[in-house]
Amino acid sequence: MLCSRLLNLPNLLKKKSFFLFGPRATGKTTLIKTQFGKDVPYLDLLDNALYLRLLEKPTDLYSVIQGKHSRIPCVIIDEVQRIPDILNEVHRLIEREKLSFLLTGSSARKLRRNQANLLGGRARQAELFPLTSAEIPTFDLERYLLVGGLPMVYFSDEPFEDLLSYVNIYLKEEIQTEALVRELPPFVRFLKFSALTSGEIVNFTNIASDAAVPLHIVRDYYSILEDTFIGFLLPAWTKTVKRKPTSKSKFYYFDLGVKNALIDVKQIPKQSDLYGKSFEHFIALELRAYLSYHRKHVSLCYWQTKNGQEVDFILGDEIAIEVKSTERTSEKHTQGLTALLEEKICKRYFLISHDTIARRVGKIEIIHWKTFLAQLWADEIL
Repeated sequence: MLCSRLLNLPNLLKKKSFFLFGPRATGKTTLIKTQFGKDVPYLDLLDNALYLRLLEKPTDLYSVIQGKHSRIPCVIIDEVQRIPDILNEVHRLIEREKLSFLLTGSSARKLRRNQANLLGGRARQAELFPLTSAEIPTFDLERYLLVGGLPMVYFSDEPFEDLLSYVNIYLKEEIQTEALVRELPPFVRFLKFSALTSGEIVNFTNIASDAAVPLHIVRDYYSILEDTFIGFLLPAWTKTVKRKPTSKSKFYYFDLGVKNALIDVKQIPKQSDLYGKSFEHFIALELRAYLSYHRKHVSLCYWQTKNGQEVDFILGDEIAIEVKSTERTSEKHTQGLTALLEEKICKRYFLISHDTIARRVGKIEIIHWKTFLAQLWADEIL
């Protein structure tokens, strides 16, 4: 099924060249072909003949572009991380020929490792994420919590088989082929334990012990997950004064289905702790995608005090969000928000849940998750 994606690439490129990053299978190539058609030169570095030619001689780029199209509004180079040196030529063509580029990739690590020219401010960055609730016409929350939002998986008749294949391809093509780790078995063990603790404060020491991997290597493994867009750190929000906050980050996988596949989860009972954690994870992914697609340059953090009071998400210094999977909210579910209210920093406070009765308790807005997300994507929250 072809979904209408929220990221508008032609609109972005009106202003500047862009790097478009994102994990494999999020739909970058499909999005490009859908939004640009045959109107612009498209260079796919997975094409072996083209790859070998430009690998040997990156300066051939302009002649290749001219051979593809006589009128050149912009140029698309897919899988740009395969030839990091080509970015020097891209830089030259932006400056001399005033060309605009869309450069896609699934790994920023290889570009940085090869000290690639990241165009010194001449190109901005965008990301494509798995499908969001706003992009799926008949959104099924329970299915999404279990199999995630990768297009090829969400609409699949055999999602678990496809997720297993995805994990294997990631290990083989992103990790092994690109030589990002020296040995694959320790990394595979690490993946399992990092998935088990997804959504929690990162404890490098515990992960190192559980996975039987040296501490310094575990830190590097987390960097690999970030650089290949398989996961992201959620930093702590530390601006409170009355209550001393923790400063350690949490880690989330980019997709619920991939996370579940790594730990062999094939069902999520609605009243279970796993359901609650998965629901919170889902909201984290929606918030992250919203901020990116709508070009909202505000931070996404969480708040936790030294004595355990917590609010799941803080947007900038304005919006505080607590997430509960319950169908009946009560005073106990607002304790973290109530504590944060005393700091008098944020402007709005939300308790998101399955409770269908919308109401206010003081300054706290209790809202059903569907209503909240509809307002979020309509720019009515931030």
